[in-house]
Amino acid sequence: MTVNLMNFCRFLVAVLFVPVALAQVLAPDVLVKTITDEVVTVLKDDKDIQAGDTKKVTTLIETKVLPHFNFTRMTRLAMARNWRLATPEQQQELTNEFRTLLVRTYSTAISSYRDQKIDYKPLRAKPDDTEVTVKAEVRQPGSTQPVSIDYEMEKTSNGWKVYDVKVGGVSLVTTYRETFAAEVKDRVVDGLLKSLAEKNRSGERLKPGKT
Repeated sequence: MTVNLMNFCRFLVAVLFVPVALAQVLAPDVLVKTITDEVVTVLKDDKDIQAGDTKKVTTLIETKVLPHFNFTRMTRLAMARNWRLATPEQQQELTNEFRTLLVRTYSTAISSYRDQKIDYKPLRAKPDDTEVTVKAEVRQPGSTQPVSIDYEMEKTSNGWKVYDVKVGGVSLVTTYRETFAAEVKDRVVDGLLKSLAEKNRSGERLKPGKT
């Protein structure tokens, strides 16, 4: 796994570690900074996570991270026009499998946290905006080149939720678009579902395509 992807996974998880009630009242940029600071403290202090306790990492993600994703929108964006080819039941199955895929990705990376420095950019948004981009830069110890992280967020009745993250300008969601499209072309939607399910059961990672 590349350094950029590891950074992305760690801080994507960090931005979402928050009680739902708190997420509903905080502005998106304040939410990102507040929660990231809290999570950095947790990662520094939790020896089990640092040692790679996968069960504890999975529990952390399931209970603290997932409520702050819009997985349906993420899956729809990754599927692009092929989303319309899926039945409502298939759309729900795709969302569940994509969710599992991303959880495994985060679980692999979260225990690799080290002392990165995070700089937050001023939020450029109007008070009535319902979609915003929260921008940050992460610096690795000993590195002079920061990695940009853009959190694409939307305002919902349950607070602000993340529907995509871009690391160095590369979108998490759209990196899977080519792979998903190829699977649908060769094996239709059922084939993609079967492929995702098999990889999730075996623990194999689905390699994203190039965009």
